This record gives sequence, structure tokens and C-alpha cells, in this order.
Amino acid sequence: MKAAIVGIGLIGGSMALALKEKGLAQQVIGVDQKEAHTKKALELGLVDEVLPLEEAIDAVDLVVLAVPVSAIATLAPTVLDYVQNQVVMDVGSTKLAMIEAIANHPKRSRFVASHPMWGTEYSGPEAAVRGAFEQKATVICNRKDSDADAVALVENLYRALGMHLVYMDAAAHDVHVAYISHISHITSFALANTVLEKEREEDAIFELASAGFESTVRLAKSNPDTWASIFMQNRENVLDVLNEHISQLRKFKACLEKENYPYLAELMNNANRIKKILK
Repeated sequence: MKAAIVGIGLIGGSMALALKEKGLAQQVIGVDQKEAHTKKALELGLVDEVLPLEEAIDAVDLVVLAVPVSAIATLAPTVLDYVQNQVVMDVGSTKLAMIEAIANHPKRSRFVASHPMWGTEYSGPEAAVRGAFEQKATVICNRKDSDADAVALVENLYRALGMHLVYMDAAAHDVHVAYISHISHITSFALANTVLEKEREEDAIFELASAGFESTVRLAKSNPDTWASIFMQNRENVLDVLNEHISQLRKFKACLEKENYPYLAELMNNANRIKKILK
């Protein structure tokens, strides 16, 4: 199999590495608008060559869209315009807008919507990680709208990468990731801004930051362009979870203001139930 990776950043670069190292692709072609990305991807051996989009699609069996979600809804129909019988898949963090953008495309059935649930706070081809997807989940959305052979290719690829498969419709996916992933990033960005606003001594932050603080604000190092587009694509769901999160923060605030120790303990005991889920 030959594959094209469109968008050679963290996820695209890690996918390129995995395809090559697992022997799933004999050749990996890179496509990226940023010349610095294509140059670095070639230097690191993530891709074998770099081609313009249409030439890359013509040369491969599988096209992987790993561009920011703000670009996928526009790019996906264009890619499908060039497709003959190739399989196209994406790895984006939101799904509904993209699914709607290609819903009436005559080659819609060659597209498989997927979301490997993995990432780090780093970006660019130099952030690519070996073995990134092993023992992680990947979501395949609206699979009944895709050809059976296209779904099978993507399923087999992810299984070969060591991932387990979850199936959802696009709308449900976007709701769930708002709660599981997107709110974590917003919270991390907000906490980092809170500390930077209130703690003016950068040395104190560096010297006194505990492992708990560091892990909580780790996501605040994430690429703002990437996450701004994700938040806006999933705006309604993110607003819903953000309102609930603010409500929970207000409960903690009220407990402290009213010195209500029993309710404070109750809130934390309730939160401890997460230990039974995330063992």
C-alpha cells in the first residue's frame, strides 16, 4: 500500500512513522502547505517524498487528512474530487461539520471518518512520536455511510497500530469529546492564565510548581491555532460542558465562602468516583 499524509504535524507525522515502521505502507508521501514542515518531515524520514495534493492522491491507495479541523471541512470535498477508488480517512478531533460538508458528495462512500484518541501538547513534524497509537482507542464515525472495503482498510490499519475500535455517529462523538477532551484543554489554558495573572514572580512558579500543577497545566502548552479551531468547530457542545464546569466551580467557591466543610467534602467524595472508571 502507498499512503499520502496531508498535514505533517504531530498526528500526521506520528501516523507516517507508524505506517512505515509497521510495514503497512511501502511508500509514504507528504503533503503540507508549510515548506518548513515538508523539509523537516523529509529530514526526519517521516515521509519518502513530498508532492502537491492532486499528484499525491493519484499516486497512493490511502489518503490521510491530518490538517486542523477548521480546514478539513473545506479540504475533504476537494480531496474526494480527485479520488478514483482511493480510500480517504481523517484523524480530526471534531466530526459533524466535516461529515455534513461531504454528505452529498458522489464519492462520499470512499471516506472514513476517524479520530485516534491520542495527542500531546507539542506540534509540528518534529513532535512525531514512535508507537504513539498503541493501546489507545480510535473512534470510527458513521461507518454505514462508507464502503465496506474502505472501512475494512481503516479498521485493519488501526488494529495493526495496536488500537481498539469504538463506533459512534458524528454528533455523539462531538458531544463526548467535548466532555472528555476539549474541556480539559480549556481548563488548562484558563488555569495557566489565572496563575500568570495572579503570580507575577515567574521564579516562584518555576520553583514551587508541584507535579500536580505541572500535569494540570501541561495542555496549556498546546498549539493555540489547533485548539481554537477545535473549540469553534465544536462550539455548542463546548459551551454546554463549559457552563456545567463553571457551575461546579461555583459550588466549590460557595463552600469556601460559607465555610461549608460538609458540602465541600461531599463534592470531593463525589469526584472520587472517577477512580472507579479511570483505574
